[in-house]
Amino acid sequence: MNEDRIEGNWKQLKGKVKEQWGKLTDDDLDVIAGKRDQLLGKLQERHGINKDEAEKQIDAWRESNKSSLFDR
Repeated sequence: MNEDRIEGNWKQLKGKVKEQWGKLTDDDLDVIAGKRDQLLGKLQERHGINKDEAEKQIDAWRESNKSSLFDR
C-alpha cells in the first residue's frame, strides 16, 4: 500500500485510529498526520509496547481497514 494514500486519507482515518488505539490524543493524531513512523513511535510511547508489537498492530490494523478506506 502506498504511504501517500494513507496521508491523503488521514482525516477519514483519524477516527478509526482513535477507536483502535484509544490512548492516542487528538494532538498525537495531528502529529502523526498519516505517517507510519510517527504512529509507530506514538503507539510505543502511549501504549507502552515495543517496536515489534507496534508494527504488528499497525500491519493488522491496516489489513483490516484496507478495503474500507485505502482502496478508494
